Amino acid sequence: MKKEKIKNAYNELAEDYNRLIDHKPHNAYYDRPNTLNLFKDIKNKSILDAACGPGKYAEILLSKGSQVTGFDLSAEMIKFAKQRNVNQGRFFVHDLSKPLTMIKDESFDYVLCALALHYLEDWNSTIREFHRVLKTNGLLIISIEHPFFEYNYYESTEYFKTEAVKCVWTGFGKPVEINSYRRSLNDCIAPLTENGFYIDKLVEPKPTQEFEKLDKKHYNELNEFPAFMCIRAVKKVEQYYGKN
Repeated sequence: MKKEKIKNAYNELAEDYNRLIDHKPHNAYYDRPNTLNLFKDIKNKSILDAACGPGKYAEILLSKGSQVTGFDLSAEMIKFAKQRNVNQGRFFVHDLSKPLTMIKDESFDYVLCALALHYLEDWNSTIREFHRVLKTNGLLIISIEHPFFEYNYYESTEYFKTEAVKCVWTGFGKPVEINSYRRSLNDCIAPLTENGFYIDKLVEPKPTQEFEKLDKKHYNELNEFPAFMCIRAVKKVEQYYGKN
C-alpha cells in the first residue's frame, strides 16, 4: 500500500531529516523562505501546520508569536517536532488524507501545508477540510513540487494523467525510496478553486544566496527552471457549496 510505504520512508528518514533540515538547501534556502514570505502578520494568530514533519516551520512560526498545531503521518517526525518545540505548540499523528475530526470549524487563521500534497492521489477532501477549519478570510499557504518540473523529472508521457511515481532520495543519509503522485497544473489549481478558495498569490520561487554557497549546481539550475511552486489561497466569504 502506497500510504504505508510513504509512512515507513519518513519514519526511516526522520532522524537524519531532523538533523539536516535547518540547512538543507532545497528546504532551508528555497522552500522555506519563499513559503514563509506568503504569510502576513502572524503574531497571536492560530496556524495549523499540516504534515509538519520535524517541526521546523512550527519552530519559526512559534518564534514569531503565533500559536501552532501540527500533525504528521509519521510518528517519528512528530517525536522530533515535540523535541524541537519543547513546551510549545501541539503536535499529533494524523493522516493528511483523513478528516480532522478533532478540530472544530473555523479554528485557524492560517493553514500551512508544505511539500506534502503530492503524497495524496486526490486532494479534494483534504482541501475541503482545510476550508472547514479556517476562519472566514483565512489563508491557506501551500508549497508543492512544480508540475512542469515533475513532468520532466519523471519522464512522463501523459501530462494530464495523475500518476503514481517514485524516486530515491540520497540527501538525507542512506538512500530511501519515496513514493508520490505527479499531476498537471490544472489538477493542482482546481482542488483549491472548486473547494471554496481563490488564489491570492502564486510564486515560482528562486533560491536565496545562501543556497549558492552550499550547492552551486542546483542553485544555477533553480534559477533557470523552478522545482517548487508556492501558493497563497483565501477562504471565500460566501458558502461555496452549489455555487460557481
